[in-house]
Amino acid sequence: MAHRLESLVIRHTHRISSPQGSAGEGATVARQFDAALASVGFKLSAELLERLSGLSEDAVAYTAQRTLRVVSEMLGDHVRHNTYFIDFPANVPDTEEFWMRCVTQALGDAASRENVLTQLKHGVLDLLSLPTYGRYQHTYEEMLAAQGELIASAGDRVTVLHLGRDLDDELTDLYLALAGSTTPLGEDHLRDLKTLAAHRALGPQPETIPVRENRALVNEARLGVGAGLLLDTVTDVLRLACALSGGDVTLQEPTRFRALSRPVRRGLLAGLDAVVAANPAKLADVHAHREAFKRLGERLHPHEYPRWPHAADVFAVARGEKEARSFDSRVGKLLDASDVIGAVTLLKSAPGKLFRTLDLLLRTAADQEERDAVTAAAVEVAPEVSGRVVLSVREHFHNRERESDELRIFVNRRGRAWVTPDTRSPVPAADRDRLIAALDAETRRRLPAPGRLLLDPEVLEVALPLSGRATASGFGVLPRGSVSEVDGELLRFFVYWKETATRTDYDLSALLLNSDYSTDSWLSYTVLEAAGGEHSGDVTEAPDGASEFINLPLDQLRATFVVPQVNIFTGEGFEETEESFFGFMLRDAEQKGRPFEPRTVRMKSELRGVGRVALPLVFQRGEDGRWRAKWLHLYLKGISEANRVEENQVSVSKAVRALVERRQLTLGYLIDLMSRDTTVTDLWDGERVPGEPVTYIGLERPEGLHPDSRVITLENLSDLIPA
Repeated sequence: MAHRLESLVIRHTHRISSPQGSAGEGATVARQFDAALASVGFKLSAELLERLSGLSEDAVAYTAQRTLRVVSEMLGDHVRHNTYFIDFPANVPDTEEFWMRCVTQALGDAASRENVLTQLKHGVLDLLSLPTYGRYQHTYEEMLAAQGELIASAGDRVTVLHLGRDLDDELTDLYLALAGSTTPLGEDHLRDLKTLAAHRALGPQPETIPVRENRALVNEARLGVGAGLLLDTVTDVLRLACALSGGDVTLQEPTRFRALSRPVRRGLLAGLDAVVAANPAKLADVHAHREAFKRLGERLHPHEYPRWPHAADVFAVARGEKEARSFDSRVGKLLDASDVIGAVTLLKSAPGKLFRTLDLLLRTAADQEERDAVTAAAVEVAPEVSGRVVLSVREHFHNRERESDELRIFVNRRGRAWVTPDTRSPVPAADRDRLIAALDAETRRRLPAPGRLLLDPEVLEVALPLSGRATASGFGVLPRGSVSEVDGELLRFFVYWKETATRTDYDLSALLLNSDYSTDSWLSYTVLEAAGGEHSGDVTEAPDGASEFINLPLDQLRATFVVPQVNIFTGEGFEETEESFFGFMLRDAEQKGRPFEPRTVRMKSELRGVGRVALPLVFQRGEDGRWRAKWLHLYLKGISEANRVEENQVSVSKAVRALVERRQLTLGYLIDLMSRDTTVTDLWDGERVPGEPVTYIGLERPEGLHPDSRVITLENLSDLIPA
């Protein structure tokens, strides 16, 4: 468990908690540790190297062993990445030539000859029936022997690991940051919060826990140690029950409630009773999750506890035995009657709902007087709305300037995307502009003055992390909609998967699109060479894990967009495999090396979405000829089996177009609002840092910052979202 907790600190903060051990002469081992880290693109900060050098060799070796294991997993270097073609990207054959070679070899094999001849007579050949197709024909060690050494390059990635505080302090800080996050966490971060909450339930707590899913996990831990529960809605209790049953605290997926002990049942019923007793109107919240409350009632047996009658009312409403008119139904009735003023008056009592309904209200309003009333109400209640919602609505109206024939993309909490034409009537420009100005003013009011600001320019086009679910777990991953520079000459994608129980075939492909989003070409197992690039070969099963690669020379491409995708041809979904992840590497043209070289990895993200086609990101060539990545984190439904780039190019093109042309609010936008007349802003040159405290905002923490500086990097971007 201690190693797991230490790994949480490294993964989330890129810090090593202050190494412990007896004093000694550990300098030599510390330098060896630093050299081993360099081979995977990491290094020790000067402060951390000095700290380790003063410890015993055994203490340094202990820290090194644990840290190297963690950073290898962060990059995807903890598994063996073999390739079907042994010397990829060299000597990749023509696709049809390769298939004929497999047929010839099968005909020379007595065990397979008759079956292949029968198929050929019928004019249809199943490639999977050929003994040499889709299965590695060499060992991992043989593949390594066939590859050249990686030539070091100034462009290779270097990620610094910094010295942290004592492990207990680091874990407390991490717990407070995750539990008190102003934006929803992704699934992996929720699991980490659950782990931390079990160790920190009786320690320091955040001032507020605004995200309900986070509150459910904290309540689960508090219930386990007899601490008071944090409840103010009946849905809080439902989420807690889901957590106790190992279910989905986001309430997107149904939970099979477990049998609960009598003390736990009493705790949940007492919590429900207290919430409803304090505000009977909260009973209306039951309607949103009626079926879940019915099933929970079967486990809690409220009739056995007459001392909590308000809790029994919750389940009576769920069964339809007691009326509790929902807030949404009252609003809907007013809008059905075209009573916009009445709806606005009612919605002012629920500021968050008012904000989420602004577009509908402005489109429904009959005249300017009603639209003025909508805008005035929004301005009045804005201080009561969460910063995340204010910014989400601001981004929404930022995109309502587009023409009505544009595509509209929807993405659910698990990354599943679908695209439809935008058929909404426009919002009048004057009303939209007034609302945007008011939202900007409200956001500016909440942002703290940064003092002296040190800014990494690469962070300006990073999209605001309004939800952790818009960012996949992994290394070097940016929120959906972010744009980042691509500074290498060779672009190489990789996918790795390991099946859990059944044969699973994932296919890495790349769709190349023209500037109008029409298809230029593609690379896949059916097109091994195209556009100057190469595919590493089709692997069709992964009982011990499998990898596929695509290599592309960026300067040879005539296409405008490169869209890597992972298609599930057959077998387990992304959430069913033992492990599955995607990433990309960047290299200079003269660099050789193995197909997978960890220090060239720029991004590695887990594949854990719902759908049969994964779209992690898209690469776009700008008018200046430079390539940039825009982060998608999308999953398309696809079909049950045999998903192929040839068949999904239209749906992929639509999804890419919809998100590429959508304008996200970025950190640059927030930094502009944050800067005051008294703010001194310096652009970080990658070398020198000021000797005084600063607010630093960048992709990674530089060395040498003043200890009193406030540091915002990829690991804690959500700290910039005002409460």
